[in-house]
Amino acid sequence: MKILLVHNTYQQPGGEDVVCDQERQLLQAAGHSVHVYRRSNFEADAYTGLHTIELARNTIWSPQSRRDLSALLRREKPDVVHVHNTFLMISPSIYSACAETGIPVVQTLHNFRLLCPDGIFFRDGHICEECMESSLARSVLHACYHGSRSATAVVAAMLAFHRNRGTWDREISCFIALTEFARAKFIAGGLPADKIAVKPNFVAPDPGYGTGTRDYALFMGRLAPAERVRTLLRAWRELSVSIPLVIAGGGPNQAELEAEAGRLGLTQVQFRGHLPREQSIAALKAARFLVLPSEWYEGFPLTLAEAFACGTPVICSRLGAMQEIVRDRETGLHFTPGDAVNLRAKVDWATLHPGEMRQMGEAARKEYETRYTAEANYPILMSIYNRVINPSSR
Repeated sequence: MKILLVHNTYQQPGGEDVVCDQERQLLQAAGHSVHVYRRSNFEADAYTGLHTIELARNTIWSPQSRRDLSALLRREKPDVVHVHNTFLMISPSIYSACAETGIPVVQTLHNFRLLCPDGIFFRDGHICEECMESSLARSVLHACYHGSRSATAVVAAMLAFHRNRGTWDREISCFIALTEFARAKFIAGGLPADKIAVKPNFVAPDPGYGTGTRDYALFMGRLAPAERVRTLLRAWRELSVSIPLVIAGGGPNQAELEAEAGRLGLTQVQFRGHLPREQSIAALKAARFLVLPSEWYEGFPLTLAEAFACGTPVICSRLGAMQEIVRDRETGLHFTPGDAVNLRAKVDWATLHPGEMRQMGEAARKEYETRYTAEANYPILMSIYNRVINPSSR
């Protein structure tokens, strides 16, 4: 099979980049021919002054991306185009190029941007679904994207234009949601249910079961926004049983969070900054549990699947995809989002019950082996491709 992958990278590298690259390697290892069309949001830095108007137009419809893709489709003649991200530089203009040539399109929904201009249903420290329940104008009012009404208006205009044009309905053959929770949200937001398949992310290569000391708790993620880590710090201040906390990750709020930990006298909290992948895996293998205190829905955190692969249970917010992926009292523990007291209680219990947490880690490892390996993911991906290439065979 010949596959064309399309991906727009952000200026801040993230899980979407990793997933796109992992799927490319998975397909190539299976003997498929894979080509990649890629652009970067660093290109936006070249647009200054009056040229920002051109950038806004291109965000809605990029003639360059459409020309690039049309030429690539004519030259390579792929069986399927698999799009990971078109925001900001590629734009949804590429879908019409695929439709023009009759090549089916698969779109992975890594975030909620088709329903929310900021992509995460989160505003001012709380879940917000106003754009889905009311109108996209709400996002402009709240300046949801980068704190700018003008920038948000561009994203909202892009979404409104393509909804009215029917781009999502007519030119995308199948959407991939990462969880059943996400699928339900997209259906509620108006995407056709019969076009949304569920395929989780996966972790490859297999890092192996951790045999480390298991004597600390671990948070791993970008330190922005700061709310989730503040909840973590407040919980650690009130712990009944002492356990060190390692915070791995960098971000714009790192300095203020380190200062806050100092003011609270949290000598057992260690900030280690951003860790390369090899060190991140080593940290997961040596942790008693991973703490995922997000106060928004999340998509499918790769760190969570990596923890499972390492046999490390997860204490997570009872919210969105996290409560779907982590089974309470089986592969980890749930706590009330944003509730430091409830989180403290779960951490105390986990610290006092190492045997039970070890059993949850073993169950998490089995969950990884069943659902989140490359070998488990490949047939799901191929089933989706075959579904859009040969729709009559369904």
